[in-house]
Amino acid sequence: MAYAKLGRDSSARKALFRDLATDLIINERIETTEAKAKELRSIVEKMITLGKRGDLHARRQVASFVRREVADQESGQDAIQKLFADIAPRYEDRQGGYTRILKLGPRRGDGAPMVIIELV
Repeated sequence: MAYAKLGRDSSARKALFRDLATDLIINERIETTEAKAKELRSIVEKMITLGKRGDLHARRQVASFVRREVADQESGQDAIQKLFADIAPRYEDRQGGYTRILKLGPRRGDGAPMVIIELV
């Protein structure tokens, strides 16, 4: 199997990664467990690659996964608009490797390894 199940059924796992991907696009940096971050990395990199393509089909593919949450109160941009207008042009010259994972240490309580995943 090419992915981690993370102790969830498929619909809960998809919902988790939809939320995490949307939060990473909006905030550009989130703190989560190492296993979730490693799975999230491939999803977000594909979304940014679609954002670099920039056509209508790519926008619809992103919209089918990323949630429509407000990213910027002042301009009224949602997460999808932020991805296509702000984030994707930043990586025009870059061929992948849009995210970075920084290890923090164990989480207090259950000892799960925590990381920060951020856009480069």
